[in-house]
Amino acid sequence: MLHFDLKQPSTRMMNPGQVPGQPMIGPPIDRERIYAWINELTNPETRENALLELSKKREVVPDLAPMLWHSFGTIAALMQEIVNIYAAINPPILTASQSNRVCNALALLQCVASHPETRSSFLQAHIPLFLYPFLHTVSKTRPFEYLRLTSLGVIGALVKTDEQDVINFLLNTEIIPLCLRIMESGSELSKTVATFILQKILLDETGLAYICQTYERFSHVAMILGKMVLHLSKEPSARLLKHVVRCYLRLSDNPRQAEQKFNSTDFKISTELCIYEDPLAEEKYNIVVFVFGRAREALRQCLPDQLKDSTFNNTLKDDASTKRWLMQLQQNLEAPLVPDPRGMPAHS
Repeated sequence: MLHFDLKQPSTRMMNPGQVPGQPMIGPPIDRERIYAWINELTNPETRENALLELSKKREVVPDLAPMLWHSFGTIAALMQEIVNIYAAINPPILTASQSNRVCNALALLQCVASHPETRSSFLQAHIPLFLYPFLHTVSKTRPFEYLRLTSLGVIGALVKTDEQDVINFLLNTEIIPLCLRIMESGSELSKTVATFILQKILLDETGLAYICQTYERFSHVAMILGKMVLHLSKEPSARLLKHVVRCYLRLSDNPRQAEQKFNSTDFKISTELCIYEDPLAEEKYNIVVFVFGRAREALRQCLPDQLKDSTFNNTLKDDASTKRWLMQLQQNLEAPLVPDPRGMPAHS
């Protein structure tokens, strides 16, 4: 199974064969062989082996993404691999061999999504949308779990960069409900990556405002997180719990802490993503305080008891950062209610 490293690769050029962040180990990579495999991607008869070999080399060839993107016909060949699998997902007849092959293509697309030189073009081409049919699948067989996990890895590579363009793109798609469904019913690893994606969206100011914009969005997120906490109390996973707690903590953020960010002249709220766009900074800030404040107040009512008692003490015994986040979450929810700037009474 492929290794899902969501860390952004270094932009510094390294010697062939050198793993990012590590000294060179083993013989140099044969770049002529890399070029040959890339050329073989455009030939249906040699593509499968080229996909396999290149997916093995994506961690050790730092400029593989630009090489793929700028090679004639290469991205088209990768997209052909994606589209060809659609017929096998509905009805769900995907085989292990088919899954492995398309996942090797997805691994190369993850490489392109991760690289700073190709990420923007990757988004402008709307390539992530071609992966969403895979995230819609519900079969729990291993080929489908592998397919969903690898597809999530591509989206995870995008959000790892913390770039505003990535968040804006994703918020105009159905990624949040797709992640929520996987968080509820996927495998532990798929749940972890899906929750990581939601966490990165929440950590962005625009993403947080989008989710807190309506009661329906907020309540759906809160409901799924609550179900996950209940499940984790029975089948603990420190890695997954860490992301769940971080999502809760972000939802509980004091809205007053957003004042400087939302009053900044270089931060604009798109009318496509938020409930308003007021040219008056004071009014804009008041609405933001109201929306975020109401989210925190709602969280008081629905935070699972397992996050308030000692249920996860043993799970988090070696995780100081998550314990600190959990303590901060409890402190945030104990803070005074936020008054409605429009003059309406606050609800407890």
